[in-house]
Order: sequence, then C-alpha cells, then structure tokens
Amino acid sequence: MSIFNLDKILQPDRIAVVGASDDASSVGFAVFRNLRRSFEGDVLPVNRSRRSVQGVRARPSVGDLLDRPDLAVVCTPAPSVAGVIRDCGKAGIPGVVVISAGFGERGPGGKALEAEVLQAARRFEGLRVIGPNCLGVIFPRSGLNASFAGVMPKDGRVAFVSQSGAVCTSVLDWAQEEEIGFSCFVSIGNMIDVDFGDLIDYLAADSQTEALVLYVESITEARKFLSAARAFTRTKPIVAYKAGRFPESAKAASSHTGAMAGEDAVYEAAFERAGIVRILDSEDMFDCAELLARQRIPRRERLAIVTNAGGPGVMATDALMARRGALARFSQSTMAKLNGMLPAHWSRGNPVDVLGDAPPERFAEAVALVLEDDGVDAVLAIFTPQAMTDPAATAQKLTEVLSRAAKPVLSSWMGGGSVREGIRILNRANVPTYSTPEHAVRAFRISRRRGAQPQQRRGGPPRFPSGRGRGN
Repeated sequence: MSIFNLDKILQPDRIAVVGASDDASSVGFAVFRNLRRSFEGDVLPVNRSRRSVQGVRARPSVGDLLDRPDLAVVCTPAPSVAGVIRDCGKAGIPGVVVISAGFGERGPGGKALEAEVLQAARRFEGLRVIGPNCLGVIFPRSGLNASFAGVMPKDGRVAFVSQSGAVCTSVLDWAQEEEIGFSCFVSIGNMIDVDFGDLIDYLAADSQTEALVLYVESITEARKFLSAARAFTRTKPIVAYKAGRFPESAKAASSHTGAMAGEDAVYEAAFERAGIVRILDSEDMFDCAELLARQRIPRRERLAIVTNAGGPGVMATDALMARRGALARFSQSTMAKLNGMLPAHWSRGNPVDVLGDAPPERFAEAVALVLEDDGVDAVLAIFTPQAMTDPAATAQKLTEVLSRAAKPVLSSWMGGGSVREGIRILNRANVPTYSTPEHAVRAFRISRRRGAQPQQRRGGPPRFPSGRGRGN
C-alpha cells in the first residue's frame, strides 16, 4: 500500500495510547507523558483497569473513545495486541504503532503471536501498522513524540529510519548533545506492514526531508525497496548502515531480531544499484548524519583546508588523498589576497596555514577568502588550542563569516575542555563539528560517494534473503 495512510501515523490530529499508565517505570507511562509534553492535538489514554491516567480521563478500549483518533500507539503485552488491532480496525482507526515486544524475535511462540497480529490487521482495508517491537515514531515539526525515548530532537532536514530501537536511542542522545535536528525519526521494528520501501516513498515526497539515513538488518520486500530507493536517490542522498556483514554478525542479528541477514554481497550490489551510499561502521553513521543535517552537499568535491597548525593540515590532506579526494587549487586572485592578509610565513598553498598566533579575525578572513574562490567547493576549518589563541572567539568569528556563505564548511576544533565552548558555538550555528580532521574528511568523502543515477544502472534487483527485522 506504499504511503497510504502513513500521514495518519506521522502527522495525526488525535492520538490514543493503549496501555497508558501511571507506573513511571512502564513504556505506557513514558509514551503518554512524551505525547502530552509536546503534541498539540488530543492525546487520549486507554486502560482497561483505570478510570484516569496521569490525571486524564481514561477509556477501557479504543471503541469507547468519544472521538476517533487517527493514530493508536499500543503498549500492552504481546498476547493482547491482536485484540487491540481488531478493536482499532472496528473503530476505523487508520494508523497503529505497536511498541510492544515479544514477537518474532522471541522464537516460535513470538512468531505465532506476530502472525496473529498480521492476520488481524489484514482484516481491515487501509489499516497501517508500524512495528511491533519498536521504539516508536517522532515527527518533530508537529511535536509528535510517539515513542518511549526520553529525548525530543530538534526539527531538521534529515530523516532516520532504523530496525534497531537501541540504535535509535543512541542516535537521539548524540543528536541532542550535538544540537542536530531530524525531519522524521522512525523505529520500524518487525515490519509486519510498513517497511523501508513505504517510508522511503513517503519521505521522498516530503519537501523538508533532504537526506535519509538507514540502519538495516534485513529487507523483506526487495523490489519495493529498490524501486523506492532508486526514485529517492535521483534527487536526495541515502546513507545506509547494513548490519550483519559476516556470518558471525549475521547470526547475532538473527538471534536478536528474528531476521535472516543473508549474504552481504547481495546487499552490497543492491545498494550500489539503488544509489545508496553504504557505510561500514557506527562512527561513519554519526558523522554522515551530522554533515547531511547541517550542510548541503556540493555537486563537486574540491576541498580547501584552513588551519592554524601545519600538522593537522597535513593529516587532513593525507586522509583526503587516501580516500581519492580532490584538493582545491586556488586562483591567482585568491593567492594574491591571501598573500596580502596573512603573515609572510604562511604555507602559500592548500592547506592554508594561518599560523599558530592567528587571532580570530585572521582565521575567519582566510576562510572567507577561500570560500570566494570558484575552484573551491567546500572548506574544512581546523583549529588547535595554543597559548595565544581563543577557541571560542575564533568559532564565533567563523560563524559570522559562514552566515553569508553559500558553500559547505566543516570544522574540527581539536582538543578537550579548552575547545568545548567553541564546539558548542559551531553546533548552534549548524556547522558540522568533528573531533579530528580525519573524521571530517571521511564524512565529506562518504557523503560525496554517489554513483551513477539509478536510471543509468542495468540489471534486475538481486534476490534478498528472506526474513524480518525488529527493533531492539
């Protein structure tokens, strides 16, 4: 059914929480509390044994609600979920998120319960289900936090979709620290109905979503996934971490998700055909998410490096060359301007070493001059704390320059406590920050690793191994 009724899940007007609770240690408590804190529409508690929940009048079932919700978030024990789905279908509720665990990931008994839930959902045309066994869904622009995550991210332009709820909570915690926003955040769980392909199609049509990051353990509908991904990557990038690269890790994925991860080479070929940029470790996932969230990726990849220390500039150049990147060559006009404003002993090339005694104004002006060069597509600004430098003031001056810049700028404020305030300033100004030059270069190169457009590829989709994923 692709995107049909997904708007009822991601942009509802009224929500019921089935299993809403007063027990602060329960999922039903966290979900109901989160929604009441941020969601502007009606949030209705459903609890068979309580007349009120967190001070709000409760009903024993969704069928007893006076007003029909667009979305029901289910937090009740696994054996009860099929019955709740039937109640939702009879009440005409079009969207359901099943957070409850204890299904396919728990062996034969759980698989039987999952089959029962799927059978119940299929009785009602148009009923869409995310889950079961997931963290929930978050749609920041409408204040929707239908999850048990303790963090509500900022509104942003990158979407994140994951089969692992634990990965989701880690990403959310990191995003709060880095002040990174998301357009949409979905823990997809066991995918008995809504899967990656559906969400990719939905997000392709979302004007605020400019990039997508995936955490994948298994693909269930190969043709739908590849078709959706090909369409998406014609105009927007997809970066994916595929877990289970080796037999041992694939076995581990199966044991905790109920998914058959399958042959890694099949996924590698499929991602390449679909134009998906594959990443191989969690650091790359975080680094790319930060870059995509904060900057638009340039069409070309000629990188300029500005630094107040020669060594880190060399490190960045090594990392760029090792990844077959392109070091920008400055025009004669740019060189003349740099010669006119920098000390006589500057490096006279790219990387631009503004020297260790550079005040904030010199550092920022050098970045501004380099950005004006037509042969430069992006800039990496590297700062090291020295006795005569001011990390915070330099960061502030840099943000003033970047407020007028049309090209992406990455930063690496190297060090510990002395550069922390500078990093905060850059984060608040939406400048990607990395702990080392190598991390910055790696994120830039991965984000630029876009293959031929999907319509230029040949061959049918590879046959994915069958199986389902889950969310923990």
